[in-house]
Amino acid sequence: MSMWEYANPRLFMRWTRPVLPWSLALAGVFLVVGLTWGFFFTPDDFRQGSTVKIIYLHVPAALMAINAWIMMLVASLIWVVRRHHVSALAARAAAPVGVVMTLITLFTGGIWGQPMWGTWWAWDPRLTSFLILFLFYLGYIALWEAIEDSDTAADLTAILCIVGSIFAILSRYAVFFWNQGLHQGSSLSLDAEQNVADVFYFPLLVCIAGFILLFIALVLMRTRTEIRARRIKALQARVRHA
Repeated sequence: MSMWEYANPRLFMRWTRPVLPWSLALAGVFLVVGLTWGFFFTPDDFRQGSTVKIIYLHVPAALMAINAWIMMLVASLIWVVRRHHVSALAARAAAPVGVVMTLITLFTGGIWGQPMWGTWWAWDPRLTSFLILFLFYLGYIALWEAIEDSDTAADLTAILCIVGSIFAILSRYAVFFWNQGLHQGSSLSLDAEQNVADVFYFPLLVCIAGFILLFIALVLMRTRTEIRARRIKALQARVRHA
């Protein structure tokens, strides 16, 4: 079976039905274990104190905020090239999840940064690019809601998604393009010397896994809802023209 056959709405609904509850259950397990481990069974940092434990929310949310947009980009490109409606609906479904992840990132970043920097906000390259990414998320959602024809909305939001991907990349790699600013370096890196200490690192990996599974579950759930809404809309249009 070709991978493109999974873009068929009926097949998508069929294979996601058993996957959804398992992904939700696993997300819950990983998040409970990771957050409990991180918040209650790791020591305070010698410089940052207990505020370092915000890492277990801030870093996973930041990763998912960026990767959600990248997932939307891939789905939008599939729509542009292959015209598979499930891909367009999946991109639409991921946007509200991404905007919540971005909000969590900005909010927890302010809480974490205030004791360290003496301010809730700074026009740091990474912070600024995240704020712009948040605005792109809002614009993406608003554009979907403003256009009645779903295919036209999918086309225009795909273009917006391609443009906004620049800021998704900047949000991840801003420190390589400009001076570091106030924001610290990456907590996770292929270079072991750049990673946080193991006592924080391993529960952080568990939390990241939980956020990834939660993102998958929420996107599957919302995509299934979008497919149902599209079917209802098609039925209503058929009844009106009967």
